[in-house]
Amino acid sequence: MEQPHVRRARARARSTPGTPFILYLDGADHADALNRLTLWVRHLLLPVYAREVTSNAPWCPSWWRHPEAVAQLYGLWMAWQELTAPTAGLSGPAIWHRDHLTHVMASLRDPNGPFAGCKAGAHRAKEAPQMDPYPA
Repeated sequence: MEQPHVRRARARARSTPGTPFILYLDGADHADALNRLTLWVRHLLLPVYAREVTSNAPWCPSWWRHPEAVAQLYGLWMAWQELTAPTAGLSGPAIWHRDHLTHVMASLRDPNGPFAGCKAGAHRAKEAPQMDPYPA
């Protein structure tokens, strides 16, 4: 069952102008956003910016199964759309590279990042850290 704070956050996201962040979407809206993100990752991000996969720089071919990766890549894609739009100015793409791409790719491909343990053809789900209940 969905937690009340998650329901409230999703409701706020739907009532806020602009594009809601993917973590606030569900159902068909989430599937559509993930499909559009997947097209961008497959046809632009990986062909242009992917580097060799090693144990020190892992990549999961099923990246969409890692919520952290989805969140980071969606944010990267949103920044791409904003900073490569004709209204972004001539330095928009350079700003995207400097402020967004390098950090996100380093975070995702860190040996202890969300893809730790994943190999080509072998996705490995990570266990979330445990948390004690908050004493209300």
